[in-house]
Amino acid sequence: MTEVQEPLDEGTVDPDPLVQFGRWYERAATVTASPEAMAVATADSDGRPSVRMVLLKSWGDHGFTFFTNYDSPKGHQLADNPHAALLFFWEPLGRQVRIEGPADRTGAEESDAYFATRPHASQVGAHASRQSRAIGDRAALDRRVEELETEYAGQPVPRPPWWGGVRITPVSFEFWQQRDNRLHDRLRFTPAGDGWSITRLQP
Repeated sequence: MTEVQEPLDEGTVDPDPLVQFGRWYERAATVTASPEAMAVATADSDGRPSVRMVLLKSWGDHGFTFFTNYDSPKGHQLADNPHAALLFFWEPLGRQVRIEGPADRTGAEESDAYFATRPHASQVGAHASRQSRAIGDRAALDRRVEELETEYAGQPVPRPPWWGGVRITPVSFEFWQQRDNRLHDRLRFTPAGDGWSITRLQP
């Protein structure tokens, strides 16, 4: 059930969208198990879109970062058309945040550092799965995992060269607050000089 929320107002929203995002993110963490879950929309070189759910791993002045298989469809799409849109939906609060901007791969050092924090089984899984490629059956995947478990038993698992981070640098934020009668509050932030311009959008 969606909680009753105060209106989203130009007079009370923080003028820095990163600060405002942080406020909403912290609040979402109190009412949902995965506030970091976000939809990532990409498009190929012909403009055909696709979307999937991923997990946000870091965010701030540097941008919004997730990790993925670069050889996956989204990896190829981002290589061909390096722009993406993110969507957070926190249903218990009746809130959405939309973010759009260019996408770049993180450096090897940053990708290595994050990969090293993953559980051993997840590290092995990143080697075993060629994401989105066809496979005969589940047993084939399980066999590959077993082979890699043996290969890397008792030793560090290196980051696969096809796996790493993607960072979205925001050029647009939209904060969406559910209101009665579908007359929702929508505030869009776009760069303006050294700060951000805020525009109210009709619902």
